[in-house]
Amino acid sequence: MPALTTVFTSLLENAANGHEIVEEQPVTFKKAPAPVKASTRLREMLASGKIVVAPGICDGLSARVAVQSGFTCLYQSGAATTASRLGMPDLAIATLNDFAANAAMVTSLDPSIPLIADADTGFGGPVMVARTVQMYDKAGVAALHIEDQVQTKRCGHLMGKAVVSMEEYLARIRAAVQARDRLGSDMVIIARSDAAQVNGMDDAIARLQAAAAAGADVAFIEGVRTKEALQRTVAALAPTPVLVNVISGGLTPSFTVDQAQEYGAKIIIFSLVSAVAMVHALKNAFHLLKKTGTDFSSAQGMDPRAFFEVVGLDEAIEVDRLAGGTALETV
Repeated sequence: MPALTTVFTSLLENAANGHEIVEEQPVTFKKAPAPVKASTRLREMLASGKIVVAPGICDGLSARVAVQSGFTCLYQSGAATTASRLGMPDLAIATLNDFAANAAMVTSLDPSIPLIADADTGFGGPVMVARTVQMYDKAGVAALHIEDQVQTKRCGHLMGKAVVSMEEYLARIRAAVQARDRLGSDMVIIARSDAAQVNGMDDAIARLQAAAAAGADVAFIEGVRTKEALQRTVAALAPTPVLVNVISGGLTPSFTVDQAQEYGAKIIIFSLVSAVAMVHALKNAFHLLKKTGTDFSSAQGMDPRAFFEVVGLDEAIEVDRLAGGTALETV
């Protein structure tokens, strides 16, 4: 490629000789189709008429296994994330940075898979809620839910909950919707209410109706105790989609996917499915190690290579091969 001074001199000579100056056209790259955003994909799933099933994940390993098991949407549980990242209970201990960092890691594994993420109370007033939306959007989150508990919140299936006023709750929802719109994003804003266990179903439904009127895309009633209560909520919120959260042994009955769809729910999440299973598996593995002095039994024949294949070893090998690398020819 000629130096800039040479090109400039050539242009001057052409002009002096009366020749028309024709600028060289820059090299352009072929435009590739823009990938479909995970948030857009989630909106398409909601419009399909089929219930969206999102198992609760807590880390990269659980996310990988969920996707490999055929799930096309994931749920980042606040309780499971707090337990896995901090080893602590769901008592408003994890911060915005904890949740956003975990979400960014999960979405990086497969950006095409929508991630619905718990955002607790928004972590503060309207300004902080707006910052939460911005950080979640940057992390690639497809949807987030914000609730009406007080800042010192707890898991929605524990006793002793307290909720803020309707006015404070709606300020959170409006702040989230407006922040999303300022970003030009189509992230799904989910309004969650925990008021059913505090003030009764009538208040919880009224809060969700007001949240939908304020721009929330989906309504999430926490701790719904019966199928009749869920059906009532769906009818009262229509046409706003309703999300139901199932935790084994929690306040909500263990609805199956088919039952939840029959009752009218559009999203069903199983918040602790990965975390609880991990506890049982780990307890068993450590018990066997303590008892037998070896991990042979709990490994169930999974060698190191097979384990790394679960978390993307073959993908990494292919990336290296396509780039002409040789470091991973033998692994």
